[in-house]
Amino acid sequence: AELKKASKRLTCHKRYKIQKKIREHHRKVRKEAKKRGRKKPKKDPGVPSAAPFKEELLREAEQRKQRLEELKQKQKLNRQKEHEKKRKLEAKKNAAKIKEKAEGKESSGKSKAKSKKLLDKNSKKSFCKELKKVIEASDVVLEVLDARDPMGCRCPQLEQAVTCSGGDKKLLLVLNKIDLVPKENLEKWLNYLKKEFPTVAFKSATLMKDRTMEQVTKRRARIDLSRTTECFGSKCLLRLLQEHGKTQNKAIQVGVVGFPNVGKSSIINSLKGVRACNVGLARGVTKSMQIVHIDKQTKMLDSPSIIADPSNSALALALRSIIDTEESGSADVLEGADAILNHCSKQQVMMHYSIPDFRNTEEFLTLLAQKRGMLKKGGVPDIENIAKLLLCDWTGAKISYHSQPPGSQRLPTYLTEDKIAEMQECFNLKNLEEENTTTVQALKYPSPASSIIFQSAGMANGTIEENKVTEEASEWENLETSKEGEEEEEEDFTESDDDQDDVEEEEKDVQEVTRKAKLGKRQTHPTNSEKQIAESEHSNSLSFSLDKTADEDDAYDFNTDYV
Repeated sequence: AELKKASKRLTCHKRYKIQKKIREHHRKVRKEAKKRGRKKPKKDPGVPSAAPFKEELLREAEQRKQRLEELKQKQKLNRQKEHEKKRKLEAKKNAAKIKEKAEGKESSGKSKAKSKKLLDKNSKKSFCKELKKVIEASDVVLEVLDARDPMGCRCPQLEQAVTCSGGDKKLLLVLNKIDLVPKENLEKWLNYLKKEFPTVAFKSATLMKDRTMEQVTKRRARIDLSRTTECFGSKCLLRLLQEHGKTQNKAIQVGVVGFPNVGKSSIINSLKGVRACNVGLARGVTKSMQIVHIDKQTKMLDSPSIIADPSNSALALALRSIIDTEESGSADVLEGADAILNHCSKQQVMMHYSIPDFRNTEEFLTLLAQKRGMLKKGGVPDIENIAKLLLCDWTGAKISYHSQPPGSQRLPTYLTEDKIAEMQECFNLKNLEEENTTTVQALKYPSPASSIIFQSAGMANGTIEENKVTEEASEWENLETSKEGEEEEEEDFTESDDDQDDVEEEEKDVQEVTRKAKLGKRQTHPTNSEKQIAESEHSNSLSFSLDKTADEDDAYDFNTDYV
């Protein structure tokens, strides 16, 4: 039996009720409309027949209507033409793209390589140009050294360029960050360096008022201002420069030069007393020459940092290279972290970071990542980011470590006794020594037990000539272009998603195994010097004091015994 559809018929009672409701609604709407006072627009009555010049007025009205219609038609035509032009341009662009694809990947690869060359020339080459400008323009060159590793901050190429330039150019060594080194070690370094060049002990002010700032914030007011805002050694340096200017009878230009994160810009800021130059933890913040007027007789020239030569050791490249840790690859960062840990006392590193015993760098980084809470999805330790953080700590002013000066003083080939006498001619060395002693006595220093013993890699080579930089850049570009070519070839070869995922997973596993093997080899074969340092640390472990400059998070807990 077929199902019958429900009938749409209504009872009369219901139908009448609905009609009544509709009538009431319409009545209500009309009432509201009356209240608002809305009325229908009245029709135009037109020109009355009794009016004079009726025909002329009607003609004018018709002419206006015609003009409006003509304008509308013209606008329509213009729009259509514009649309057609756009369509033609799009068609041409598509055709050009198709032609480029048909011509081959060689032409596109060449164009990419050219554009990359232009971009690369604007980085390292420009740094070298600006640095050369500063050296040529300056009468006195200040080579800024980190007091924690002064020998590693010295650049023989720069010193040779200044000493062999001729004329009355002078070279001064400024030993910065002296508050991060034990007092005895600082005195040793000052005695060692003053035999070659006149050296100034300096502690730059880290928290400086910006030109736009009027008041220091409340948070900054709580910080220990004796360690941050105060500057030591600025008066001594200014006197030296002013005395030299008086002997020359002219206004002198002072170039500030050095490797990245040594404190070039902060020295200028502390001499000026205002934040005139940009300062940051990132490497290579200053990218061009900046002129800062300190007084009528002295101009300071801030320069970009020296580019570390790739022939340097892994340690020198980790601490002195201009490449930012954010941009550098994971392999370079891990190599740098491995080199730093290999040149330090293992026990002191464990004490400083409050981490148990570790076999290799990979294990140390995993433990540190777990402690700091730097984890990826699934609780996997983020080794790359923790390695970058480690490099930032060691180049910044967070960790106190110190290196011992060489036992016997050997002069470099470019330095002779006559040149040393030339460099020390116009400076009052007795006053300099007295003022250095006053600055050394005024500061608070970390205890020798809390400061990590560091083995320096010696002088770091730097590239000052532009030609060498361009050759390196071109080699790097060729590598990049070859990689791009391989990637494009891989794109043409299509395979299933499952196969690609399997291949990628296998490649990652292989890379991790090789990286662990490399780091393990480096850590398992320590040098004799490192063994000696470890033995000395084991004997002096009882004389460890709690005067640490590290953060409260990294404080060593003596109640816990790690096995």
